[in-house]
Amino acid sequence: MLRQTIPSIALAGVLLLAGCHHKVQNPMANIDSKQPDKTLYDRAMGSMKHGHYQEARTLLETLINAYPDSEYIARAKLALGDSWYNEGGSAAMKQAEVEYKDFQTFFPNMPEASEAQLKVATIHYREMEKPDRDYAEATRAAEEYKVLIQQYPESPLVPAAKQKLREVQEILAERQYRIAHFYYLRENLAAAQARLKSLINSYPLYSGIDQALFELGGLYEREANAIRKQNLNAAVREKLAGQFQQNAIDAYSRIITRYPAMGRANDARHRLQALSAPVPTPTAEALAQNKAEEQSRASISMRKKAMGNFNRHPNIARASKVGDPNLNEEEVNSAAQIMQEMNTQILQAAQQSSQKVGIESATAGTGAPPGPNEPAPGGSNTSSTAGNGASSTSAPTADNGSSTATNSTGSPSTSNSGTASSSDGTQPTTALPQVNEVQNTSGSSTSATQGTQSNSNDNKQDSSSKKKTKKGLRKIIPF
Repeated sequence: MLRQTIPSIALAGVLLLAGCHHKVQNPMANIDSKQPDKTLYDRAMGSMKHGHYQEARTLLETLINAYPDSEYIARAKLALGDSWYNEGGSAAMKQAEVEYKDFQTFFPNMPEASEAQLKVATIHYREMEKPDRDYAEATRAAEEYKVLIQQYPESPLVPAAKQKLREVQEILAERQYRIAHFYYLRENLAAAQARLKSLINSYPLYSGIDQALFELGGLYEREANAIRKQNLNAAVREKLAGQFQQNAIDAYSRIITRYPAMGRANDARHRLQALSAPVPTPTAEALAQNKAEEQSRASISMRKKAMGNFNRHPNIARASKVGDPNLNEEEVNSAAQIMQEMNTQILQAAQQSSQKVGIESATAGTGAPPGPNEPAPGGSNTSSTAGNGASSTSAPTADNGSSTATNSTGSPSTSNSGTASSSDGTQPTTALPQVNEVQNTSGSSTSATQGTQSNSNDNKQDSSSKKKTKKGLRKIIPF
């Protein structure tokens, strides 16, 4: 039993000493008094080289706090971020980003500032996921690479940053295309159009941009056909449809002029011919540029495609290795705004169409104005020609229902029969009854009197209920 206990105690002591070997109890022990800051920095680099990151951070923090004016301060702060960066892990990467940003704040003009920025971008690049997953890390990586390219244009790290940015933008563009295609298959044209426009304007180096442009042209054609079916004025309808058709022509033409070496170029030519639009000819520079972009892309085998379904990180083989990536913010188009603009155009066209129809109907029955002795068009009174050629008109009287006629001398003559007679004794045509003509008082009273009597009768009927005897409890109710 004793023989077994002694080796166990010895082994535990060895492990305890081994665990405490890399813990710096006193970082200032055995430090050269001539250059203590250099000694601390060299020891920290040695510990980091052997993977003892905690020990390296302890030495570096001692250097930073004890010798704030040392020439090794900048290197020590950058090495502090490197210790977290090399250690790895989510928590360590977040701390490394904090240290690198802190270094850039204190030493923005040092050559190592661009290196710190590149490592910040690489932290998010390593966490980037596939296009159908969370895209937050890809977006953040793109932003950090753009900062490096724009703030440190003279840095030798810019070419590497541009290549990484092209790869990140390939993933972001693929995400936009998949969403747009999803909406396209489900007949949500406005949402598909918004996504395709954002993709085309934001990621010109995308490997499938010719397909995106071709589908966008097809969307515009379908919208033009839908406008032609609207119940609008023909001229206005054709104007709106022509605008959408021109958008389709522009999309197809862009494939030929900017991406002539891609697969959809011939299909775009056929669509332009079907629309009776001119087919542009690409320049030699555009053809060479697009060929270089296509040749720089790597192919993806069937095995890699199948295995990619089980990988968390995306495959960036189709990303272009030439060309300048877009350094602007991603363009965001709203499907609701597109629908609102389309509805506004249709409503304006409908209003213009209705106004035009109203003007045409108002001017349809107009002609030359009547002469001085001619009746107004559409009038109800008729004129009779007297023997001497003078005209006589009939008009109703105010109360007694007799009409007054004008004789050849211009003086009025009254007839109790309600009709006007001409000067030669002939009976003129009887005037049509007026709707608002006052009737004879013998038959009935005036409308005002009738209204008064009817109101009084109604009041009598309403007040007749007062004559009814009250019964029961209503006898004591005073109203």
